Amino acid sequence: MLNEKIKELRKSLGISQTQLAASLGVSKQCVSNWENDNIQPSIEMLIKISEFFKVSTDYLLGLKNDNVIDVSGLTQNEKAHIILLIKDLTNKK
Repeated sequence: MLNEKIKELRKSLGISQTQLAASLGVSKQCVSNWENDNIQPSIEMLIKISEFFKVSTDYLLGLKNDNVIDVSGLTQNEKAHIILLIKDLTNKK
């Protein structure tokens, strides 16, 4: 499940394994191994991955299905724009 979450989040941002690897300070092979479920990231790396994608470690591990977006640091106006965007996107379905 972790491997699928990493791959899904990476693809949702439209970035390559190489780009993700560079952002996390690991090799492309390392990211490939995570996504192919050959190895698991360390606890420290799991935290870095969650911070990079702005999701909880519980979400990555499949303990929670809700993907929470971290909006800390945004102004109230910026948060309002995001809420409107989410409403627009969910109304399209």
